[in-house]
Amino acid sequence: MEYNYIKALHLIFVITWFAGLFYIVRLFVYHAEAKQKPQPDQDILIKQYQLMQYRLWYIITWPSSVLASLFAFWMLYKNQGLLYVSYFQVKLAFVLLLYLYQAKCHQIFKQLQKNKVKYSSNFFRIWNEGATIILFAVVFLIILKDAINWIFGVIGIFVFSILIMVGFRLYKRIREKK
Repeated sequence: MEYNYIKALHLIFVITWFAGLFYIVRLFVYHAEAKQKPQPDQDILIKQYQLMQYRLWYIITWPSSVLASLFAFWMLYKNQGLLYVSYFQVKLAFVLLLYLYQAKCHQIFKQLQKNKVKYSSNFFRIWNEGATIILFAVVFLIILKDAINWIFGVIGIFVFSILIMVGFRLYKRIREKK
């Protein structure tokens, strides 16, 4: 019974962690677009986006990632056999990618807090799909519990990514026509 409570808490914090990652990059998009606005709109928008980014990052995203990780380690302590199962090892590789994704988001966050915009809003729109791809991979691995079929899942993720890119380009064309 205790294990199920730990698993439930882990899942709750994974969900809020992903919510934070999805939304922070959306705020990066808005921040980059605000740099193109005339004054005084630019200053007003950027100040507001920086505040929103700060609160989201330090009040939701980071605490959620830490708590999701703590509950994950607790579950692994309770069920150490998972470490020897191939699908779970692949899942851990994707979790490592998620940590790297968050580290890069943190680097971008710190730059934007200084109002140094090094990437375009289009880059951020594409970057936002990184967490989506990781989410798909992890969910399919955990539900299917199959390390062999994850290859088909990864192929599916790449096809999904290509479709996202095509959709992004179509959306960009539609926006440019307006």
